[in-house]
Amino acid sequence: MIWQGEAEDAVRKFTYEELYNEVCKFANVLKSKGIKKGDRVAVYLPMVPELPIVMLACARIGAIHSVIFGGFSSDAIEGRINDSDCKMLITSN
Repeated sequence: MIWQGEAEDAVRKFTYEELYNEVCKFANVLKSKGIKKGDRVAVYLPMVPELPIVMLACARIGAIHSVIFGGFSSDAIEGRINDSDCKMLITSN
């Protein structure tokens, strides 16, 4: 996976093995927080490499991910989070 940020020199590259290791690490984080197969996880992240890592980690443990578009209003975001009945929200600062 190759990620290109806004700055031309902001590039992050992952080999298949590196991506696999990151996905497994985050899958273990999810499991340690009580997320299990069938649980819903809302994902509110910008377009960063962690976004597909979170999505793949959810798939790895059988959790259902729901990506929330960052351009929504706060009311729309609140509605989607509440309607999804998610057990966890993954976001950034």
